[in-house]
Amino acid sequence: MASLNLKLKKRDNYGTEPDKKKLAMAGIRHQLLLLLRRRHRLFPLVSAFSGCLLLLLLFSFSFPPVIHRSPPGRNNQVSVGSKLLVPENGGRSDRHLWSSKLSNSYYGCSNASDTFQVLDKRSQTDRYLLIVTSGGLNQQRTGIIDAVVAAYILNATLVIPKLDQNSYWKDNSNFEEIFDVDWFISHLSKDVKIIKELPKGEESRLIGLQSMRVPRKCTPSCYLQRVLPVLKKKHVVQLSKFDYRLANQLDTELQKLRCRVNYHAVRYTETINKMGKFLVDRMRTKAKHFVALHLRFEPDMLAFSGCYYGGGQKERLELGAMRRRWKSLHDANPDKVREHGRCPLTPEEIGLMLRGLGFGREVHLYVASGEVYGGDATLAPLRALFPNLHTKETLTSKKELAPFARFSSRMAALDFIVCDESDAFVTNNNGNMARILAGRRRYLGHKVTIRPNAKKLHKIFTNRHNMTWDEFSSKIQRYQTGFMGEPDEMKAGEGEFHENPTSCICRKKKKANEQLKEEEHNESWPWEYSDIGNVPMATRSGLDHQSEVDHDNEIF
Repeated sequence: MASLNLKLKKRDNYGTEPDKKKLAMAGIRHQLLLLLRRRHRLFPLVSAFSGCLLLLLLFSFSFPPVIHRSPPGRNNQVSVGSKLLVPENGGRSDRHLWSSKLSNSYYGCSNASDTFQVLDKRSQTDRYLLIVTSGGLNQQRTGIIDAVVAAYILNATLVIPKLDQNSYWKDNSNFEEIFDVDWFISHLSKDVKIIKELPKGEESRLIGLQSMRVPRKCTPSCYLQRVLPVLKKKHVVQLSKFDYRLANQLDTELQKLRCRVNYHAVRYTETINKMGKFLVDRMRTKAKHFVALHLRFEPDMLAFSGCYYGGGQKERLELGAMRRRWKSLHDANPDKVREHGRCPLTPEEIGLMLRGLGFGREVHLYVASGEVYGGDATLAPLRALFPNLHTKETLTSKKELAPFARFSSRMAALDFIVCDESDAFVTNNNGNMARILAGRRRYLGHKVTIRPNAKKLHKIFTNRHNMTWDEFSSKIQRYQTGFMGEPDEMKAGEGEFHENPTSCICRKKKKANEQLKEEEHNESWPWEYSDIGNVPMATRSGLDHQSEVDHDNEIF
């Protein structure tokens, strides 16, 4: 008989070894085949016994359990992989899981000071600013916020921004179908004049109108030099692809205007808010506290990151083809990208991190995500760690979700509301929604907001099979110190302002009998006011402090 050729193909997987089970199964099948062909030479009893034994072994190799639950009396542990045993309760934690230690000492403060020039003292009726936003819902939100500030800088009337309807998300919703437009206009009426459309007498100016695009992180002086002269001449200016087109560091009063827009003026329509509250109530009926996870693991997200997740040649070809859509992206070294902490955590890694922080298996987890690369197989390890896993699709019927299901921005808005209302929020990425929610949760009371320290966690996840659960959990908690949403975790001016709005967060007086007084967290910046507009201008020493981040290729 010709011998059976067995080829062991090494599994091309991040952090794993070759699949020995497949080799063992093939060997057993081979022996079984030989046994059956030689059964006439063997005693019937021996043949039957051996055949049953081999079939039993074959069956056990064919259906390996993902997670093994130990018998009662053995500390209620489950095993993930080959060695790491995860306790049912998630392990000990030295911090309260559902609240911030010092949150009661801080509050949001974004009211304008007496020196802020209000609208009725500076109104210009012949300047109109049109804005076209870019990207997904939360990237467009940053554009809407900065559009109001840009209009204030230019002393112009802002026409309600036009949303991006041609991007990857292909959502044709307009502003008033997602946001409460009347509230937006009225709430900012003392700061900037906002109208729904150009007055009839000005519509002729749209003929032959050419869009401008200001540089990323354009400062107030940049707007005065580049946009104001055109605005004075043509009276109508349209700024296109408006995302991150305003400097991160601004005068305190302009930063507070940003906060008034972001945390008070921009709110969803009544229909979206009602459905969002409905989802939150559904979660509250299941548990007093719940965790919300914003999971970015869509194919385009992974392709953009340049990371590798162990899917072999199929993954490399699929994600590589997507990555080539961005011509400005160069070939990435996946290992280097991961070592630098720039790879989104996998669902399993997020689950292990949460369990290591002390969140038990009984915790209810709401997952806000789009299409997950790999589907249910990718989510299986997370579901094994947190069986009480919910999404907006599982919490509602198809009929209830139907008015939103065809619109990606409205679906994203529902996820935003649930994540905002959660007791603990965690993300596997550093995209727009993650940053905006982190800043919002700081402003509204420093609610628990977990940002993975991916650079440090990478080493733990790689070597997790070589350590006990206590060692693993201890390192998780140590490396996550400073990444849990506590006050003063980030210095003033660090990161994006939407993530770290220190100019709008004040500290309460320690003495209970004294009246609350705002103690600004922002650094002392040397600002001077321009004599040509209503705009604070940074001095040379102030500009030297600025550190801007380029988001030219950001998609999330």
